[in-house]
Amino acid sequence: MAHHKSAEKRIRQTPKRTLRNRARTSTIKTAVKKAETALASGEKSAADALRAAQAEMARGVQKGVMHRNTVARKISRLTKRLKALG
Repeated sequence: MAHHKSAEKRIRQTPKRTLRNRARTSTIKTAVKKAETALASGEKSAADALRAAQAEMARGVQKGVMHRNTVARKISRLTKRLKALG
């Protein structure tokens, strides 16, 4: 068990933060999957889905859930696929 006030507080905070981060990560993954399926099928809505995914990923970086280079790489690859559609 924790012996310091700060450690006790961390023990209280960690589960809440974990749930919040897990929910955000799940939302990001869902948005990316929607964008990828739209790109794979060549739909017109692919651009909208990609825009939504970019926004979610950027928010994930701001909240510290994802690393900025990872997000930059994913956005770059998705954008490349969108441009290939024409």
